[in-house]
Amino acid sequence: MAHPDQQDIQKKRDEMKKRDAEKARLEGEKKLVEAPPEQKSEPAANPDATPESKPKPKVEKKDYPFANPVPGKDGFVFSPYNNKVVDVRDIPSGQLVQDPTYPQSEKKYFRVP
Repeated sequence: MAHPDQQDIQKKRDEMKKRDAEKARLEGEKKLVEAPPEQKSEPAANPDATPESKPKPKVEKKDYPFANPVPGKDGFVFSPYNNKVVDVRDIPSGQLVQDPTYPQSEKKYFRVP
């Protein structure tokens, strides 16, 4: 026979599972109610068409400059925009990164060499 504390813990776990299941069910119903009628019906005739509401990626596809490696310091590069040293350790070569020396609003990107 289980210890009374263990029984209480199991009872609380069961109650939490029931609450989570009920919450998930209600959220699913809410999504169905809030979804526009065209989303409830069959999919669009052209599956390759992209919906206008689809968010655009933050970074536009274009060629970005490669940073220059810092001699003698693996994992560090010079920013192609201001020549400041940027730590890119553990970031694979060719990966697009945002220059941390610029504010988010300016969004300067470069590729790791």
